[in-house]
Amino acid sequence: MKKTLGTATVAAAAAALSFGLAVPATAATGTPCSIPNGACVKLSTNQAWLIYNGSASYGPVPASHGMPGYETPVGTYPVLRKVKNDWSVPYNGPMPNSVYFTTTGIAFHQGDTASQSHGCVRLGPRDSVTFYDNLFPGEQVQVVA
Repeated sequence: MKKTLGTATVAAAAAALSFGLAVPATAATGTPCSIPNGACVKLSTNQAWLIYNGSASYGPVPASHGMPGYETPVGTYPVLRKVKNDWSVPYNGPMPNSVYFTTTGIAFHQGDTASQSHGCVRLGPRDSVTFYDNLFPGEQVQVVA
């Protein structure tokens, strides 16, 4: 899916605006995050979303994150780079569909969502492809507790 919203979502937004109602500029509708475009991760519920024009455009999807001692950092980060078929040298494992968002090597990538990582956000195979295809360098990733 390429950064598109369903017609029902667009129609609802148009109706809300015509009646003078608007979603606060600081809230991405359907997510716990406040960024207008990019990705959102909620650690406490192990969920992730893609956000486009202030609304959830994909998700929530199951995700896993860093284990104790390797926590996924909370905050807002830019997407730095993408690598289709990367390999983790320190942890000796594959990282398909990697979308890096910290300078310390934290990324979204395909992996087992039933176990915790060394800090990365793991997504299922289909979801990792969707995040890879729809996140671009410079967009934001917000990680909330």
